[in-house]
Formats: sequence, C-alpha cells, structure tokens
Amino acid sequence: MATVTQLLSPAEASFLASLFPQYVRALGTSFPVDGLAYDAATDEAAYWAFSAVLYGSGNLTVTIEWYADSSSSGDVVWGAAIAAITPNTDTQDIETKALATENTVTDSHLGTVGQRLHSCSITVSNLDSIAVGDAVWMRVRRLGADGSDTMAGDAVLTRVSLSYSDT
Repeated sequence: MATVTQLLSPAEASFLASLFPQYVRALGTSFPVDGLAYDAATDEAAYWAFSAVLYGSGNLTVTIEWYADSSSSGDVVWGAAIAAITPNTDTQDIETKALATENTVTDSHLGTVGQRLHSCSITVSNLDSIAVGDAVWMRVRRLGADGSDTMAGDAVLTRVSLSYSDT
C-alpha cells in the first residue's frame, strides 16, 4: 500500500466569476511567495482539476498550507469538496455537475508572528463515487462568513497537497 500525493499550486487554480481569492505575490527578502488571499468576511473559493491517478479506495486528505497576511490570532475555517466524472462511462453534463457535500476544518493561528506558515488537513469523506482515472474537480474555500472563522484579515493559501491510498 502506498500513498499518492499531488501538489496543487496557487498559479494552477481556476475561479468562478465572483467570490474568489486574489492571486498575490509577496517579494520576500530571499524568495517570492505566491498565494491566494482569501478574505475574512466572505466565502471565497478556488478550484483545481486533477486526475485520480492510481486511486485505490478511501478518503482523500487535503492539506492546506497558509499564513495570515496581517493577523496573529483567531481561527480560519477551510472547506474542500470534489466532483468526479468517469470519462466514457458517466452521462453527467460536465458543465452542470454538482460538487459533493463539503468537508471542513477549523485551524487556529498559532500567534506571535502574523506571517507564520500554518498547515491543516481536511479529510474529504464525501467522495462522489471517485474511481481510478476519474477527472476530478476540487473546490477549496475559506468560509469567512462562518461564525467560527474569527481571524481578521486575509488568509493566504500557499499550497494544497492532496493524498490518497492506491489500494
């Protein structure tokens, strides 16, 4: 049994016409940092498409790396949802396919430094009948309008990793 991991960068994200995070690039002292800046007061979403290469069975784990643009305390609520289509088998219209029910996690800012890198994981258990080789779309969003999301300012997503079992 092995774990398959796919890395998804901010630059690879797609967006709907509204309610999306801003693509940002911070010119750090030693290297640039690209990210998606999710607002504190609005539910904003980004989308990635991938193939379920070597998917075996079980839940997906979505790991989000993020930092606060200006805050040093509070909680951020992240959500992830997928839609899976088996090419040449499923008859679903690709342009109207719905996402499965979202899974969420609340992550706390660890304090002291506003731009401290954080990591949290969402177990995606609503799998939309995903199978090996499926075309999959994943939405990652910050639920800024959720009462449990208490961190002021933007949460900047720097990377998403997706992992699952090949058996």
